[in-house]
Amino acid sequence: MQTISFVCEMKTITVKKLLHRGLNRLSLTFDYDAELIAVIKSVEDARWSASMKCWHVPDNPGMVSQLMNLLRGKAALYYSAPKHEAGSVPVPSEKLIEKVSEEKDADKLKIEEFRKWMIHKRYSESTINTYTGMLGQFFRFIKPRESSQVTADDMVRYVNEYIIPNKLSYTFQNQVINAAKLFFSQVYKSDLDVETFDRPRREHRLPNVLSKEEVKQIIGVITNTKHRVMISLIYACGLRRGELLNLKPGDIDSRRGVLMIRQSKGKKDRIVPVSEKLVTILREYYLMYKPQSYLFEGQVKGEQYSASSMQKIIKEACVKAGVRKPVTLHWLRHSYATHLLEAGTDLRYIQELLGHSSSRTTELYTHVSIKSIQNIKSPFDDL
Repeated sequence: MQTISFVCEMKTITVKKLLHRGLNRLSLTFDYDAELIAVIKSVEDARWSASMKCWHVPDNPGMVSQLMNLLRGKAALYYSAPKHEAGSVPVPSEKLIEKVSEEKDADKLKIEEFRKWMIHKRYSESTINTYTGMLGQFFRFIKPRESSQVTADDMVRYVNEYIIPNKLSYTFQNQVINAAKLFFSQVYKSDLDVETFDRPRREHRLPNVLSKEEVKQIIGVITNTKHRVMISLIYACGLRRGELLNLKPGDIDSRRGVLMIRQSKGKKDRIVPVSEKLVTILREYYLMYKPQSYLFEGQVKGEQYSASSMQKIIKEACVKAGVRKPVTLHWLRHSYATHLLEAGTDLRYIQELLGHSSSRTTELYTHVSIKSIQNIKSPFDDL
């Protein structure tokens, strides 16, 4: 295969077509980088191959463009076509735009306008990348028709011919519809009635909750001080992962006994109480690590701790503690809320502590609390 060298300060990822276990996939080869891994793991059905030593994703229409949107500003994408394809050489992402996804067409310009509008409205980078990537993929699906010709039937066809056959999730389908509704109602005004884009039937899943004993076991087996404090803080304050990683040393007010969480989900600030026990643990941690910019930093001073490494910590701790459940960091937040409810804390206060906009979200925890359920006597016991 012919090789071309490029000089670029950005990180690089080489993309190749791959047949893996009878499925068409795209392999992603790059030097280890926690930030890039975190981005790739956000792609639906992204997997790591230990035998091939690479990540791989579905070779679906528009996947390369989706990767470019997610990795914009983080890495340069190089596409290495198979030998039987014309132009079998690595192609830098700038040329890949022309080669693979016809990014210079009218729809591309509309999507860029959509991106700028979302930036202006201060949507998060994650939401912007997700919505623009999904919208671009939907527009490529309806080709050769343009976005100006979209109808509600196109969305139905997209769900039936792409989303369902590829076993994509309820969340994925809902996000596609969110992106389309926002685009056609706010940026590209047309006669299309966006309310005709029907959402999937709502899933009613209960939050996963650990017992207090299981939380204690998990925290107890963590020997690294930084890791133990991070996991403890997520449970003790009901934090989301991103909220923990964005904390600054100045966000802790030990005199008032509160923790300030700034610009979390929905661009909202909130405060949560921190106990004297937790303040003592945080002081010990601070004296040991002396963080500069973020409360929890990675191996390089001043840089934020890796999100993917956080999940690795909880998984390893569960193995050591003998907790045989697929625990995620968010389970600790669910457990915090449920344990507060079982201790008699008013639901309204729990809503404020979690930063929920709607009380209906918080009310989910009433369905997993065992305080009242345990008092119910089964008629079987009277037989």
